[in-house]
Amino acid sequence: MMQHRSISGRLAYTSRKAGMEGKPRGHETFLFTHHADGKVTMRAHCEIEEPEPTVMRDIIYGMDQHRQPMDLHVRLTVGDEFMGTGWLRFDGETIECESYSPTKGRRSEKVVAELPMVGFGTHPIVSDGFMLGSMEWEEGQYRLLNCYLPSPDHRGASPPEIAQIKIGAKFLGREEVTVAAGTFAARHFQFLDDGTSGMDGEHPTYDVWITDDDDAIFLKGGVGGYMMTWYELVELER
Repeated sequence: MMQHRSISGRLAYTSRKAGMEGKPRGHETFLFTHHADGKVTMRAHCEIEEPEPTVMRDIIYGMDQHRQPMDLHVRLTVGDEFMGTGWLRFDGETIECESYSPTKGRRSEKVVAELPMVGFGTHPIVSDGFMLGSMEWEEGQYRLLNCYLPSPDHRGASPPEIAQIKIGAKFLGREEVTVAAGTFAARHFQFLDDGTSGMDGEHPTYDVWITDDDDAIFLKGGVGGYMMTWYELVELER
């Protein structure tokens, strides 16, 4: 009998732009494997259809029993053309990246990580929620999260590299949430970026609701500003 526990599901991406309210703009499928030794493997497939150019991303992200990053594999297609592939590894002190892209060729990077760090920002929506759920929070608490990404682009649509960001996050409180996949006890957070995070420009406020348990499953969320996007859990299997 298998000793691990699996959680899988699907998120719908829709638009909230004027004249496009509720229009599908992509989707995300995910699978979390919770291993017997406490480690976690996250797999996610993301497709962003709007706005152009389209983005397709495949992620495999390994975390240790403390939810700290171990390794990250990413393959990226933009405009339905190959954009790059890469592998990142964290050994507790340093981060290394091996990547290839048509625009930048073969690259090898290694940096000493600024600690503490909350994890790798991998760009799938479920990963955003899981990162927030890996910490203890008090209602109203604000934190500046130190993390490393394979792309500082808001959509993650650039060749894999080591990019450090420091982005704000706030825990707004607990509430009951109903989405297409069901009704859940939830925690409500916001990501906040005034343009100094290290991302490619200021990121509009990003609201996130996750399950109020250790699984920290993304339930719903949205980004305002120029993005006007909405994400919702439409399928879930535990």
